[in-house]
Amino acid sequence: MALSPKVTRFIQSSFRSVWSLELLLLLKRDRRPWSQDGIVHAMRASQLVVSQALESLVAAGLVTVSQDGQALYTPISDEDAKLIEETEALFAQRPDTIRRLIVAASRPGLTAFADAFRLGRD
Repeated sequence: MALSPKVTRFIQSSFRSVWSLELLLLLKRDRRPWSQDGIVHAMRASQLVVSQALESLVAAGLVTVSQDGQALYTPISDEDAKLIEETEALFAQRPDTIRRLIVAASRPGLTAFADAFRLGRD
């Protein structure tokens, strides 16, 4: 499966960390309301990681959190749902590529520094 520019932009703009993507895919696979403690346990993550990931997913319009703190997979549009499907398939086939996209978007200066060394060897 090819990585289209649209999917690349979606991944880089929607996920601040790989944890965010993993959390979204958990909520997508098991479409029930999840408590933050339940997510922490299922992902074996910290409260901080989960709360930051939830915050970014809510801001991206991919997840909602009820007043009682229950998280639910709720993409804002059908287009986003399709992009999530493509992202999930790509992540299953090429996880390192997807991880690199997320990290590159969250740390552009670090990526540029690393690329400088890569270009020297090419």
